[in-house]
Parts: sequence; C-alpha cells; structure tokens
Amino acid sequence: MTDLNELIQSASGIARGVVSREAQEADKEGKWVVDTMRALQEAGLTGLVVPAVNGGLGQGLYALVRISEELGKAYSSAGLCFGMHCVGSAVIAAKATPWQQKTYLEPIARGEHITSLALSEPGTGAHFYFPQTSLVHLSADEFLVNGDKTFITNGSHADSYVVSTLGASADASPDQFSCVIVDAGTPGISWGKEWAGMGMRGNSSRPAHFNNLRIGGNHILGEKGDQLWYVFNVVAPYFLMSMAGTYLGIAEAALQEAKETLLKRTYAHSGSNLAQVSILQHRLGQLWSNVERTRRLIYNAAQAGDKGTADALFHILAAKAEVADCCVDVVNEAMTLSGGIGYQQNGRLGMLLRDARAAHVMSPTTDLLYTWLGRALLDQPILSD
Repeated sequence: MTDLNELIQSASGIARGVVSREAQEADKEGKWVVDTMRALQEAGLTGLVVPAVNGGLGQGLYALVRISEELGKAYSSAGLCFGMHCVGSAVIAAKATPWQQKTYLEPIARGEHITSLALSEPGTGAHFYFPQTSLVHLSADEFLVNGDKTFITNGSHADSYVVSTLGASADASPDQFSCVIVDAGTPGISWGKEWAGMGMRGNSSRPAHFNNLRIGGNHILGEKGDQLWYVFNVVAPYFLMSMAGTYLGIAEAALQEAKETLLKRTYAHSGSNLAQVSILQHRLGQLWSNVERTRRLIYNAAQAGDKGTADALFHILAAKAEVADCCVDVVNEAMTLSGGIGYQQNGRLGMLLRDARAAHVMSPTTDLLYTWLGRALLDQPILSD
C-alpha cells in the first residue's frame, strides 16, 4: 500500500527544487511547466488517482489536495497543470473499458502519458457543463467531433484530452451530452494562441478547434449521455479539490513570505525588529488563523469526499469558494505587511497576488459555487434557472 506521507515528501522535494527553479521563467515567458510535469512523471506522481489495478497509486481526493498544496506553494501553475491531469485521469478511470485502461490508464501510471480536460467553450462562460461541441454518429463505430474549446490547461502539450460533446441535433437535451477522449495529433485539431493572463501564466491555457475530427466508438467514455454524470460525480469533486489545494498553497506561501519579512527587517534608527511590533504580531496571527481554518475545511471536504458521506458535496463546494477568499485576502495582507519590498515589480508576492486572483474567476466561479451550495442545502436542483 502506498504511503501518503512519502508521496507528499516526494512532491515537496520536487516543489522546492524543479518547480521553484522553473517558476520565474515560466511566469515571465508564459511557458508551460515542462520540467515540472516531467519530474512528476518520473516520480510516479502523475499516476496518483489511477487505480492500483492499472498500475497507479490508487489515491483519492485527500491525496490530491495534499500534493496540489505542495506544488501550489512553489508555483500555482504547477498545481493547476498537475491537477487538471489528475482530473482527466479520474474521468477516464471512472468507467474505463479494458481498452481504455490499457491505452490510457496504464501509460499514465507508468509516467508516459499526460491528459487534460477540454470542457469550457467560448460561448458558455461559467456554464461549462452545457457543451456545444457536436458529436456526429457516422457509422456503427465512427464519430465526428466539431466545435471549439477554450482554456484547455496543458493545451497542445498533453497526450490526450477529455472532451465534452452533445448530440448533433439542434434541440439536443442533456441526456445526449457525452465525454470522449481525443488523442493529441489526431487530424482535425488546430490550436489557438496561449492565454496571456495576468497570472497563472505557466499552464499553457489554449483554445482548440475541432474540424471533422474522427474518433472510434472506443473513445467514448461511459455511455453516450453520461457527460453530466461525469461533470458532477468526477470532474467537480476532483477539480474543486485540486484547485482548493493549489490555492491553499498560494495562501501558505504568502503567509510564510510575510513571516520571514517581519523576522528579518529592523528599524535602522532603533535596531528593533518588526517581529516585536504588536500590531504586526496581531495581523500575522489573523492571517495564520485564516489559512489554518481554510486548510481544515479543505482537508475535511476531501476526506468526506473519499468516504462518500452524505454531506460531502456541501464541504467540497464550500472549500473552493472559501479558499478563493482566503488566498486573495492573505496575499493582499501579506503584501501590506511586507511594505515596499513586497510591492516591488516581479516580486514573489506580486506573482502570488496575480495567481490568487484567478481563484474567483476560474469556473465554477465563487458566486456560482455559493449558489450551488445554497441550492443543495435547500434540496433544490443545482442546475435550476
């Protein structure tokens, strides 16, 4: 049985070494974190959520949170790229056929294959679960995929993509939404320019256009019409937990930056240390408390999800919403505590603040998560108008 503490230590070592070395250039140049992903593959960590029967580590949401947190401390794009690979892996594994296990899960477990999600589209905004990309049934075992996807993490660098589609008819209903696997290099894929964001700049978030892309029936995940099942039973928990862990890592990194600044800085005229100033002690204590209570919510949510408790959904929705507020507030306050040094161009806190801000706008947005949580608490349909 895999020891989770050993996995966390392995991820922590990669974060302190490879990820930290790559972060500055990736952020400056907007380059995909190729060295980070290679190191994670070599360490076997990209098989984190692949079932043990397929050679993977067989871990769940709690392990995903802990690994994502370690990566997020060093560079948030590393956590995002790793997390999206793990979400894609979990989707493939959920109802994998023997062929899909051999073709995708086993190579992922061996560190030979990176996957990702292609769900978001230009016209659907936060409603990523209502795809417009069409899946046309040509013959008994051949389909055409046509449409546009956007914000594809690991875009053009992954070996496969989990793509959401709908039936070709204009009045297609949700029971015609399906998920399919598209292999990189399949004729009919064309990639747009990488997203030039103010933050999260190392994840290669790119749009893709699918033009009469042909796939076989063995590339359909589960049954036709399973897309909404995948979105809310696999994508939602794994994505929300991986992102919660990554943003928790951002908050922890900012907290440590503020702490180190207060310990190191002294007043030239008196020689007293900033760590001795009571108001700064008070404010650092508030930041620590904010991070710690958010951490406990996230850990509890992941453990509830792994156990399948009745209230797991409440905790999972709240975790990603709460960590968005936490990381933005903590990074912002850490910059204030650090003074002018914290505000310098291309500084560590500046990068953390730019990355943290993505937490609110990354779908599902914070507002949408709180709305879903309220509906779930009131026993109302989550996707009601």
